[in-house]
Order: sequence, then C-alpha cells, then structure tokens
Amino acid sequence: MKKDTPWYIRQSPKLGSAYQHFRNVANDEGVLDPKTRELLMVALASVYRCPHCVEDHIHRAQEAGATKQEITEALLIAAFEGAGTQLAWRKEVFSKLLGEET
Repeated sequence: MKKDTPWYIRQSPKLGSAYQHFRNVANDEGVLDPKTRELLMVALASVYRCPHCVEDHIHRAQEAGATKQEITEALLIAAFEGAGTQLAWRKEVFSKLLGEET
C-alpha cells in the first residue's frame, strides 16, 4: 500500500476503504448546495469540538460564498440546540430535584 494511503485504510483496508468512499460521496455535490453543506459542517465541527475541522470548514464555507454573519448564525443555532438538548437530557431528574420553589 502507498505511503500516502490514509492510516485507517492501511490498518483496516475493507472498513477504511468503505469509510473513504462514504466520505467522498458525502463531499460530492448532492441536493444541498456547497454553502449549505459547509454551514452544516461548521456547526457540526463546533458541536463535536474539532478545532482544525472548525477552521477548515469556516474557510470552505467562505469559499462557497457564506458570509461571516451566516457562519455566526449557524454556530449560534448549534449552540442553541446544544443548550436545549442539555436541559432536556435528564428533564425528569432536573424537574424532580431542582423544580421545586425555594
């Protein structure tokens, strides 16, 4: 196998190649336009806390025509969803233990 072959394909050829194919197909043009796709990727990379992914996808989103305001809004929507998810995660426990008036 070539040295420039990704490590995950060298270590697990069948599954690694399947992942690479999935990655390639996901990056191909589809129903979503490139700007929308990159705004989603910025938000997801932020949620998953991948620093180099966030930076890469911000650059790609800008190259696809996204404005700073659109990128910021995508990040704020992701933050909003994250906060709501956190509050709903164990809402029964939170309500039971924290919901009583003091």
